[in-house]
Amino acid sequence: MPDKPFSPTNVLLMPNIALPRAKQLCAQIAAFLDQNKVQNDTFPYDFEHPAKLPDLTGRDLLLVIGGDGTLLRAGHLCAPLGIPLLGVQAGRLGFLVELSEHNLEPSITRLLKADYRLENRMMLQASLFDKASQLVGSWDVINEIVICRGREVRPVEIRVDLKEGYLTSYIADGLIVSTATGSTAYALAAGGPILPPELRNMLILPIAPHLSLDRAVVLAEGVQVVLRAQSEFQVVLSVDGMDPIPLSADDTVQVAANQHSLRMVRFGEPNYFYRDLADVLHRNPVLQENHHDG
Repeated sequence: MPDKPFSPTNVLLMPNIALPRAKQLCAQIAAFLDQNKVQNDTFPYDFEHPAKLPDLTGRDLLLVIGGDGTLLRAGHLCAPLGIPLLGVQAGRLGFLVELSEHNLEPSITRLLKADYRLENRMMLQASLFDKASQLVGSWDVINEIVICRGREVRPVEIRVDLKEGYLTSYIADGLIVSTATGSTAYALAAGGPILPPELRNMLILPIAPHLSLDRAVVLAEGVQVVLRAQSEFQVVLSVDGMDPIPLSADDTVQVAANQHSLRMVRFGEPNYFYRDLADVLHRNPVLQENHHDG
């Protein structure tokens, strides 16, 4: 795929079928692309049956209609192939989606004229090894990995090592290792700092720490992190909010920068993130309800 903006010629539209508005917007976008003689197909995305995945062969853009969750799932499909991703809002709040129904056709017109920016978001690679150092599984990470307690409401101890040696140990409900993209997701809810999306850093943040380090740690891109969890009770690993994977006492999880980046289509000026951040926070329904109640 080109490193610079280009005019897409083969677009896959992926609406979240659980959102009626997504299907309506998808039909509108498809008709507009047809009018401009741009090859396009639609793959309705079903969160209930995510095993059914689209064929991205020959596509040069994946256009997702939904919320941040839909876009996150789509990112796992297109990032390894280098296919750019564009999100259209049809859900509630979103940090990742770029367009809304209010600026849809003018923005798609700009897209077809290659009048946009390609933003490369750092991803992580998480690998799980058993006590014999055999690889159990490996995952691309757009937002975060989380190691946390399972069914038992008990804190767990999580040791953190770097390539350079031992860093620290946390006693907490869990530990988040996040990208800058993920700093506005679970990490934000856990009290972490918000990192601008272009930063290529790794954020380590404990969840409800108990008498241990309670500060977030920001690491450079080249660092490799090794995590070991110790608990008499169940401990699980979750990647980007997907189904949890049980961990054994001697398992290790290695996290490092991914060789792939998530390529996102952006139309705003370079400092758009701060404007959108304020807008999203001000439109938070919970905050608005509390404001009105007060």
